[in-house]
Amino acid sequence: MIVHAAIDLRAGRVVQLVGGQPDHERVSLPDPAAVARDWVERGFPSLHVVDLDAALGIGDNSQHIRRIVDVAGSTPVQVGGGVRTTERAAALIADGTAAVVLGTRAIREPRWLEQVATRWPDRVILAADVRDEDVVISGWTEPAGMTGDRLLRTTAPLPLRAILVTDVGREGSMAGIDLDRFRRLVTLSPHPLIASGGVAGPADLAGLAETGVAGVVVGMALYTGALDATAALEFCP
Repeated sequence: MIVHAAIDLRAGRVVQLVGGQPDHERVSLPDPAAVARDWVERGFPSLHVVDLDAALGIGDNSQHIRRIVDVAGSTPVQVGGGVRTTERAAALIADGTAAVVLGTRAIREPRWLEQVATRWPDRVILAADVRDEDVVISGWTEPAGMTGDRLLRTTAPLPLRAILVTDVGREGSMAGIDLDRFRRLVTLSPHPLIASGGVAGPADLAGLAETGVAGVVVGMALYTGALDATAALEFCP
């Protein structure tokens, strides 16, 4: 199981939000490149970067993303948040991003998702952000009108790198992972599944490893020290 260190970008800073709510910012660090370098030096095998401003349509952190990719070197970086055009996906891949994470437009326009995934097989991760059982889009502000189960079924034929399922209600809360959710979704998805939302400590990672998920994105627990990096990396191959 790959443990991805989260780097969420907001106005040029690395932040951690509770429940994705902009007014519930618990962590704020001024130098994204320095944060990325620290996670790489600690041994994390992957970085998961989200441009929160781009996701909400209120800004862009492209400059910082390019710098993160540069300092990460051979460590793969996957990037999401507001990737809603083929040109943006192409630019990220050209800049050295290992995979792009597509959410809002990919869910609204399945044909576009198919085109991008076919153009870059194994370089596209689909974000299935769920609140309860329903998929949410546009920075978690709008319902998509479908369940996570249905989304997994309809995207099964596509050459995706993975499906990233974020439990929005638990994101940033360190309330513990909903293991039953991920255990069930693993059985439904033909693609590797990446879990996110609620990791509080090593017990959550141990539980997730047993569900068969391919990876987990960890943010708040690492930034607050609730989860030690060394302990987290014990679950990586």
